[in-house]
Amino acid sequence: MRAYYDSSSKEHFNPNISRFFDEHIKIKAWLVVESELALAQASLGIIPMSAAEHIKDRAKIENLDLNKMQQIKSEIGHGFVPFVKVLGDACDAESSKYVHYGVTTQNIQQTGQLLILRDLTIVFKQVLGEILENLANLAKDHANTVMAGRTHGRHAIPITFGYKVSVWIYELRQAIQRLEEAEKRVFTVMMGGAVGAFNTQPEKGLEVQRRVAQALDMNEMEVPSRNIHSHKIEYITSLAQIANVLHKMAEEVYYGGIEEFNEIQEEFKRGTVGSSTMPHKINPKLAKGIIANAAKLYSLIQPGLYANVRLYEGDSSQYMMFDGLIDEAIELMNEVLIRANPLTKGMQVNVEQLYRNANLNNGLDNVDHIMMELAPLIGKDKAHSLMYDIAMKVKLEKKDLYELLTQEPLLKDQSSEYLHSLIKPENYTGISAQLALQQAEAAINKANELRSLQTRL
Repeated sequence: MRAYYDSSSKEHFNPNISRFFDEHIKIKAWLVVESELALAQASLGIIPMSAAEHIKDRAKIENLDLNKMQQIKSEIGHGFVPFVKVLGDACDAESSKYVHYGVTTQNIQQTGQLLILRDLTIVFKQVLGEILENLANLAKDHANTVMAGRTHGRHAIPITFGYKVSVWIYELRQAIQRLEEAEKRVFTVMMGGAVGAFNTQPEKGLEVQRRVAQALDMNEMEVPSRNIHSHKIEYITSLAQIANVLHKMAEEVYYGGIEEFNEIQEEFKRGTVGSSTMPHKINPKLAKGIIANAAKLYSLIQPGLYANVRLYEGDSSQYMMFDGLIDEAIELMNEVLIRANPLTKGMQVNVEQLYRNANLNNGLDNVDHIMMELAPLIGKDKAHSLMYDIAMKVKLEKKDLYELLTQEPLLKDQSSEYLHSLIKPENYTGISAQLALQQAEAAINKANELRSLQTRL
């Protein structure tokens, strides 16, 4: 088991993502890379153009004898040579001489893997676009929904729920941007041969690699060493940072739905059972899956760093580790995304309870507001000391904040309406609503951009 699965895995199954887990897509990617390699070599006169065109024409999975490929694999114990043999068998005698010409296994396998990852990442980003749209709707709908802002696990000063969502949007947009900036380093072509120095094609090898990269719409490795895997670590890290933002949202929902808070929770479908012994239980199913899978995704970075420092110009244990880490990372990311989409779309926001909770301290959350009203008169430090003394009387002596304000010489001449306005949380949310609406617009713009992306495979 590479990821953590539960009923949500089936309920929110995304075929657009899951098709990339099919073993055949790996073979299809190898065929694409071998085809473009042959055409690049032919364009430089390394092999006959007629052979390259024939290889491209025959390089389709339906032309391969997959049973024979498995038989050869069991006999020789190599995972890629059987593919080369059956691809050669699918071509005519002359063209088969130039199949997999001048390159090594990892050149095709790694380039094919990154070609798949590029397309899979596009689908990931399309789902992230849907999540951004969900968050935009939440930010707009709750731009003015007052709630308690909290720091260190305690009430701070009021915000709006839309502002909280704006933080999620901004951080998610940043995480997506980090991934996009990494793509030019991650999705690269490697055609350097056995040790990466173009020993078999010293004069034209770099140009072959450049043309393959151009044909695949990918970048190329300046030094195509088989020992370099730092770009894969960067990819896993980029996924982990995206998952981390979605994890943060899930934690808020997981704990925000506790009865003592009762502020936000997952959408509940009648008939869903939370416990075999407690009929009343309604558990946060989507959030728990995000939390568990995101946490495991973070753990993949460390073994990647270890694997990347293996010695010499190539190491099979290194390849095995990275193949496993990449496979695990994308399955974990999938499990996070297929839950984060319905979580954000169906999030239930208890507006009345949020407001009640914002008033739990009987106006104390607004003493910062009162302090800043007094600061021009007596200075900020003195205003802070004054409001601290009043706050302690409210907290420790159970005094009423409004009554204490009416007794304060600096405020006693103010109207009752003014004093009451000072302690209403809705009057001290800063630009929460403005930031919510700004980020909602940015989320929609990014969502539209991500939706327009197209895959190749």
